[in-house]
Amino acid sequence: MQPKKIFKVATKLMGNRFEISVVAREESGAMQCINAAIDEIKRIEKLLTTFNDDSETNLINRHAGITPVKVSEETFQLIERSIRISALTQGAFDITYGSIDKSLWNFDTTMNALPDKETAREMVKLINYRNIVLDKEEQTVFLKEKGIRIGFGGIGKGYAAEMAKRVMVKAGVESGIVNASGDLTAWGLQPDSEEWTIGIADPNVSGQVFSFIKITGLAVATSGNYEKFVLIDGKKYSHTINPRTGLPVTGIKSVTIITKNAEIADAMATPVTIMGIKAGLGMINQIKDMEAVIVDDQDKIYTSANIHIN
Repeated sequence: MQPKKIFKVATKLMGNRFEISVVAREESGAMQCINAAIDEIKRIEKLLTTFNDDSETNLINRHAGITPVKVSEETFQLIERSIRISALTQGAFDITYGSIDKSLWNFDTTMNALPDKETAREMVKLINYRNIVLDKEEQTVFLKEKGIRIGFGGIGKGYAAEMAKRVMVKAGVESGIVNASGDLTAWGLQPDSEEWTIGIADPNVSGQVFSFIKITGLAVATSGNYEKFVLIDGKKYSHTINPRTGLPVTGIKSVTIITKNAEIADAMATPVTIMGIKAGLGMINQIKDMEAVIVDDQDKIYTSANIHIN
């Protein structure tokens, strides 16, 4: 009998680097499972993308303030779960963030000044998850006002990772990792029967880690200002926008969430960044089976109550 090995494939999906790893004895079976996972991620991308006019997301956005849009059960339930997370985080997580105009904050071009506070506040007026009206009977989604746009940037990667895992587990994969650019889910054990060793990214040095944790049956997601930011007058501004002010979050370099589900981990990393250290950890400490590691601007590390990092 062949010894167990890790087979992995890295590919670009949903605008991110996905790395899918499977522990198996035979390469052909492992690759079959990995390809099934890739197909599942592509399916979800097609469903949620804003880059395709015919996606359900764009149909909802196009009919904002006009009429409810009938959607698939999958999209409906993802929006339903997103609204629950918005309520839990008091609006720090909000899929209606899409109404922020790219002209206000465009992190892909050279910015040399902060937008005016009043302009920023005006821009975020449409951000309010309470303006999403769901009709369970009809399975429709309605955005109350024209100009409201939803987007799944804060939850989509984690959801895709979780669904890809589900496809592989169903196919008999007992151990593996789906890593969506640092938002990952890991289950089972490595070939040497050890748990998976996951590195927590160093927010100061790209590609480096400052700590390791051993996990199995858990998901990890990190939100940090080292991924996308602008420097204005020597100060670093994160691409994470506070939905209340329209201005970028400062004070925190990175937030790592550890919990059982990749979708939840992905969705909770950004709100903790927005809420700040005290309120963020206060919330995490009240949620069962969820932990957080926060690095502030001074490189000080804060952790939730039950976590010990090396």
